[in-house]
Amino acid sequence: MMLLILLGSMAFLLLSQTQAEEPVDPAWDQIVQDWRNSAHAQAEINCSSCHQNDQTQSFIPHPGGESCRSCHEQEMETFLLGKHGIRLLEGQSPLTPAMAKLPMKESSHSLELSCQSCHQAHSVNTLTAAADSCLGCHNDTHSLNYWDSPHGIQFAREIEQGLPRPSGNAVSCATCHLPRYEEGQGKQGEVFVNHNNTYTLKPQDRMVKDVCMHCHGMEFSYNSIFSDELIDNNFSQAPEQELETLAMARTQRQIRESRPGSK
Repeated sequence: MMLLILLGSMAFLLLSQTQAEEPVDPAWDQIVQDWRNSAHAQAEINCSSCHQNDQTQSFIPHPGGESCRSCHEQEMETFLLGKHGIRLLEGQSPLTPAMAKLPMKESSHSLELSCQSCHQAHSVNTLTAAADSCLGCHNDTHSLNYWDSPHGIQFAREIEQGLPRPSGNAVSCATCHLPRYEEGQGKQGEVFVNHNNTYTLKPQDRMVKDVCMHCHGMEFSYNSIFSDELIDNNFSQAPEQELETLAMARTQRQIRESRPGSK
């Protein structure tokens, strides 16, 4: 009997911290597998990181936004400034799609918006969060046309490749509405995602400067973003309209460049 106890103790001591804190209930096997393949596991964020109170050591069955904030502070701060999270900032109940003015899918009407609404709690799949999560609620013309747009077709190819997260070479809903920003000086590779979903919508110049012009020229971007038709069809073709202000600016530039000694 003493030998069994000793062997059990030795086995426990040989477990790593991550292994020791994993749930052992067989019913949780899928949860564990989802976690093993996630960015959290790669960053050595284990079960207790979210499910254990640091002060009381008590178990937290359903961690909320404050747990996410402990690592993703800027994402949480910006989430609370957008339409998705502003009610939480004001101490009200979470927003549900049923409250929205835009068309929403009826099946999503009772969903309470939080971090877990878009990011699966254990797999933390950012590919899913970048488009599928958005289209699980939004039912307007712009959203419904996404997968048939050049942006959507390119992103679908990326999903088919089985990448663990967006590569940055394709355009998802999140690319435009939750843009990524490099954080700090001399910290190349460290970025935060602006979760204020209304930030790039008004004024529209923000969308052009912070998103569109990463790939497109200024005139193409402005002529596109101010076209109601292109917004509705999710930018499925090149802009046909030309903003008068941009045409005037181009004409003036050409006049200046044509003057003797301008080059």
